[in-house]
Amino acid sequence: MRIGELAARAGTTTRTLRYYEARGLLPARRDDNGYRTYDEDDLKLLRQIRTLQDFGFDLEETRPFVECLRAGHPEGDACPASLAVYRRKLDELDALIGELQAVRAKIGVRLALAEDPMCELGGQGL
Repeated sequence: MRIGELAARAGTTTRTLRYYEARGLLPARRDDNGYRTYDEDDLKLLRQIRTLQDFGFDLEETRPFVECLRAGHPEGDACPASLAVYRRKLDELDALIGELQAVRAKIGVRLALAEDPMCELGGQGL
């Protein structure tokens, strides 16, 4: 398939596909007349990249998953490097959740103080 068809099937743009190609995530194959050509495996790579990006992975973090698929594994997360990225991402998320919980607790205390009519600060816009 050509670049326009791949972009449409993957729900992205041809510009994005050229960017992925430049970053080495998408193969750069050309037919005899110079047109880029793609196959179902390329579509699978793109779907893997897009799914991971929807989960909050940056583009470089998708590379081990793409390489795993290119190595012939049926899923991009079947390789040790992909699992390592998952672990790092979970650690990042756990840290963010901890930070958000701490902020939430502080805001909860401030709200309770602001709503308490007996508090000197109550209702005075902290």
